[in-house]
Amino acid sequence: MTDIQRISPVVFKSTPLKTEKRDNWEVVMEYSKEGDGPFLVDLSHRPRFDLQDANLAAITPFGMNLPEVPGNCLLENGLLANRMNGTQVSLFNLCEQDDVRMPDETGYTDVTESTLCVALIGKQVFSICEKLTALDFMDPQRKAPFLFQGPFSHVPCQIVTLNKEGDSAGIILTCSRGYGRDMIHAILDAGIEFGLEPAGEEKFTLWLNNL
Repeated sequence: MTDIQRISPVVFKSTPLKTEKRDNWEVVMEYSKEGDGPFLVDLSHRPRFDLQDANLAAITPFGMNLPEVPGNCLLENGLLANRMNGTQVSLFNLCEQDDVRMPDETGYTDVTESTLCVALIGKQVFSICEKLTALDFMDPQRKAPFLFQGPFSHVPCQIVTLNKEGDSAGIILTCSRGYGRDMIHAILDAGIEFGLEPAGEEKFTLWLNNL
Protein backbone atom coordinates (compact mmCIF):
# COMPACT_ATOMS: atom_id res chain seq x y z
CA MET A 1 0.00 0.00 0.00
CA THR A 2 1.36 3.43 -0.97
CA ASP A 3 1.53 6.06 1.75
CA ILE A 4 -0.32 9.30 1.01
CA GLN A 5 2.03 12.29 0.88
CA ARG A 6 0.93 15.10 3.18
CA ILE A 7 1.57 18.54 1.71
CA SER A 8 2.00 21.77 3.68
CA PRO A 9 0.01 24.81 2.51
CA VAL A 10 3.18 26.88 3.08
CA VAL A 11 5.54 27.34 0.14
CA PHE A 12 8.81 29.24 0.49
CA LYS A 13 11.10 30.13 -2.40
CA SER A 14 14.19 29.52 -0.25
CA THR A 15 16.35 26.44 -0.87
CA PRO A 16 16.12 23.66 1.76
CA LEU A 17 19.49 22.51 3.11
CA LYS A 18 18.20 19.76 5.40
CA THR A 19 14.89 17.86 5.38
CA GLU A 20 13.28 15.01 7.29
CA LYS A 21 10.46 12.65 6.39
CA ARG A 22 8.01 12.56 9.29
CA ASP A 23 4.55 10.98 9.36
CA ASN A 24 4.33 11.42 5.56
CA TRP A 25 5.29 15.10 5.77
CA GLU A 26 8.52 16.42 4.27
CA VAL A 27 9.76 18.72 7.02
CA VAL A 28 12.42 21.33 6.26
CA MET A 29 14.87 21.54 9.14
CA GLU A 30 17.05 24.28 7.68
CA TYR A 31 16.98 26.67 4.72
CA SER A 32 19.87 28.42 3.01
CA LYS A 33 20.48 32.07 3.90
CA GLU A 34 18.30 32.08 7.03
CA GLY A 35 20.17 35.10 8.37
CA ASP A 36 20.02 36.50 11.91
CA GLY A 37 16.29 36.94 12.19
CA PRO A 38 13.48 37.60 12.35
CA PHE A 39 12.31 34.23 11.04
CA LEU A 40 9.13 32.75 9.56
CA VAL A 41 8.86 29.01 10.25
CA ASP A 42 6.34 26.56 8.79
CA LEU A 43 4.78 24.42 11.55
CA SER A 44 1.82 23.16 9.55
CA HIS A 45 2.96 19.55 10.03
CA ARG A 46 2.79 19.75 13.82
CA PRO A 47 -0.35 18.07 15.23
CA ARG A 48 -3.20 20.41 16.19
CA PHE A 49 -6.56 19.53 17.68
CA ASP A 50 -9.80 21.32 18.44
CA LEU A 51 -11.64 20.29 21.60
CA GLN A 52 -15.25 21.22 22.27
CA ASP A 53 -17.20 20.22 25.38
CA ALA A 54 -19.77 21.85 27.63
CA ASN A 55 -17.76 20.83 30.72
CA LEU A 56 -14.12 21.56 29.85
CA ALA A 57 -13.25 21.87 33.53
CA ALA A 58 -13.62 18.10 33.83
CA ILE A 59 -11.20 17.34 30.96
CA THR A 60 -7.41 17.12 31.24
CA PRO A 61 -6.09 16.31 27.74
CA PHE A 62 -2.57 14.85 27.88
CA GLY A 63 -2.63 15.53 31.63
CA MET A 64 -3.03 19.30 31.20
CA ASN A 65 -5.34 21.49 33.28
CA LEU A 66 -6.97 23.69 30.65
CA PRO A 67 -7.01 27.50 30.94
CA GLU A 68 -10.33 28.66 32.35
CA VAL A 69 -10.55 32.19 30.91
CA PRO A 70 -11.04 32.81 27.15
CA GLY A 71 -7.86 34.30 25.72
CA ASN A 72 -5.61 32.60 28.26
CA CYS A 73 -3.11 29.95 27.19
CA LEU A 74 -0.93 27.33 28.83
CA LEU A 75 2.40 26.09 27.44
CA GLU A 76 3.48 22.93 29.22
CA ASN A 77 6.12 20.41 28.07
CA GLY A 78 5.83 21.61 24.49
CA LEU A 79 2.02 21.37 24.45
CA LEU A 80 0.03 24.56 23.98
CA ALA A 81 -3.61 24.88 25.08
CA ASN A 82 -5.55 28.00 24.01
CA ARG A 83 -8.92 28.79 25.60
CA MET A 84 -11.13 30.14 22.80
CA ASN A 85 -14.50 30.44 24.54
CA GLY A 86 -16.65 28.76 27.16
CA THR A 87 -16.77 25.41 25.39
CA GLN A 88 -13.75 25.32 23.05
CA VAL A 89 -9.98 24.89 23.37
CA SER A 90 -7.32 24.51 20.67
CA LEU A 91 -4.35 22.21 21.36
CA PHE A 92 -0.97 22.43 19.57
CA ASN A 93 1.79 19.83 19.86
CA LEU A 94 4.68 22.25 19.39
CA CYS A 95 7.48 19.84 20.21
CA GLU A 96 5.85 16.95 18.34
CA GLN A 97 5.98 14.39 21.09
CA ASP A 98 5.49 10.93 19.59
CA ASP A 99 2.95 9.89 22.23
CA VAL A 100 0.70 12.93 21.72
CA ARG A 101 -1.95 11.87 19.23
CA MET A 102 -5.61 12.80 18.94
CA PRO A 103 -7.51 11.17 21.84
CA ASP A 104 -10.20 8.63 21.06
CA GLU A 105 -12.76 10.43 23.23
CA THR A 106 -15.56 12.44 21.65
CA GLY A 107 -15.18 16.19 21.29
CA TYR A 108 -11.80 16.21 19.55
CA THR A 109 -11.20 17.16 15.89
CA ASP A 110 -7.83 16.88 14.15
CA VAL A 111 -7.34 20.19 12.30
CA THR A 112 -3.69 19.67 11.29
CA GLU A 113 -4.27 19.30 7.57
CA SER A 114 -7.13 21.79 7.32
CA THR A 115 -5.13 24.73 8.68
CA LEU A 116 -1.92 26.63 8.13
CA CYS A 117 0.39 27.08 11.11
CA VAL A 118 3.48 29.30 11.20
CA ALA A 119 5.75 30.83 13.82
CA LEU A 120 7.03 34.39 13.50
CA ILE A 121 10.00 34.68 15.85
CA GLY A 122 12.94 36.94 16.64
CA LYS A 123 13.70 40.63 16.66
CA GLN A 124 11.13 43.18 15.48
CA VAL A 125 8.36 40.61 15.20
CA PHE A 126 5.74 43.04 16.46
CA SER A 127 6.88 45.75 14.05
CA ILE A 128 6.01 43.32 11.28
CA CYS A 129 2.67 42.50 12.93
CA GLU A 130 1.76 46.19 13.14
CA LYS A 131 1.73 46.31 9.34
CA LEU A 132 -0.78 43.46 9.14
CA THR A 133 -3.19 43.87 12.06
CA ALA A 134 -4.52 46.34 14.63
CA LEU A 135 -4.29 43.76 17.43
CA ASP A 136 -2.19 45.00 20.36
CA PHE A 137 0.41 42.32 21.05
CA MET A 138 2.22 44.60 23.50
CA ASP A 139 -0.81 45.25 25.72
CA PRO A 140 0.79 45.50 29.20
CA GLN A 141 -2.26 43.86 30.76
CA ARG A 142 -1.73 40.66 28.77
CA LYS A 143 0.89 38.19 30.02
CA ALA A 144 2.32 35.69 27.53
CA PRO A 145 1.24 33.22 26.45
CA PHE A 146 -2.13 34.64 25.38
CA LEU A 147 -4.53 34.21 22.48
CA PHE A 148 -6.04 36.68 20.05
CA GLN A 149 -8.83 35.66 17.70
CA GLY A 150 -9.06 38.28 15.02
CA PRO A 151 -8.00 39.50 11.61
CA PHE A 152 -4.39 39.25 10.51
CA SER A 153 -3.87 40.49 6.97
CA HIS A 154 -7.71 40.60 6.80
CA VAL A 155 -7.93 36.85 7.49
CA PRO A 156 -9.67 35.32 10.56
CA CYS A 157 -6.86 33.80 12.63
CA GLN A 158 -5.84 32.43 15.97
CA ILE A 159 -2.64 34.16 17.07
CA VAL A 160 -0.82 33.12 20.23
CA THR A 161 1.85 35.41 21.65
CA LEU A 162 4.41 33.11 23.27
CA ASN A 163 6.96 35.78 24.18
CA LYS A 164 6.86 39.59 24.15
CA GLU A 165 10.51 40.18 25.02
CA GLY A 166 12.80 41.90 22.50
CA ASP A 167 14.84 39.64 20.22
CA SER A 168 13.20 36.55 21.75
CA ALA A 169 9.67 37.63 20.82
CA GLY A 170 7.44 35.26 18.94
CA ILE A 171 3.93 34.33 17.89
CA ILE A 172 2.18 31.26 16.54
CA LEU A 173 -0.47 31.91 13.88
CA THR A 174 -3.06 29.58 12.41
CA CYS A 175 -5.78 30.11 9.83
CA SER A 176 -7.71 28.13 7.24
CA ARG A 177 -5.47 26.24 4.83
CA GLY A 178 -6.98 27.98 1.81
CA TYR A 179 -5.39 31.29 2.82
CA GLY A 180 -1.89 29.78 2.88
CA ARG A 181 -0.33 31.31 -0.21
CA ASP A 182 -1.70 34.82 0.38
CA MET A 183 -0.89 34.80 4.10
CA ILE A 184 2.74 33.79 3.54
CA HIS A 185 3.13 36.38 0.80
CA ALA A 186 1.67 39.11 3.04
CA ILE A 187 3.92 38.27 6.01
CA LEU A 188 7.11 38.02 3.97
CA ASP A 189 6.30 41.25 2.13
CA ALA A 190 5.66 43.07 5.42
CA GLY A 191 8.94 41.74 6.78
CA ILE A 192 11.25 42.78 3.94
CA GLU A 193 12.43 45.97 5.64
CA PHE A 194 13.20 44.01 8.83
CA GLY A 195 15.19 41.25 7.13
CA LEU A 196 12.54 38.54 7.62
CA GLU A 197 13.56 35.20 6.09
CA PRO A 198 12.09 31.67 6.05
CA ALA A 199 13.73 29.31 8.51
CA GLY A 200 13.55 25.59 9.17
CA GLU A 201 12.12 23.74 12.13
CA GLU A 202 15.49 23.62 13.91
CA LYS A 203 15.40 27.39 14.36
CA PHE A 204 11.97 27.21 15.99
CA THR A 205 12.92 24.30 18.26
CA LEU A 206 15.98 26.17 19.52
CA TRP A 207 13.86 29.28 20.14
CA LEU A 208 11.14 27.32 21.97
CA ASN A 209 13.68 25.54 24.18
CA ASN A 210 15.08 28.91 25.27
CA LEU A 211 11.74 30.36 26.39
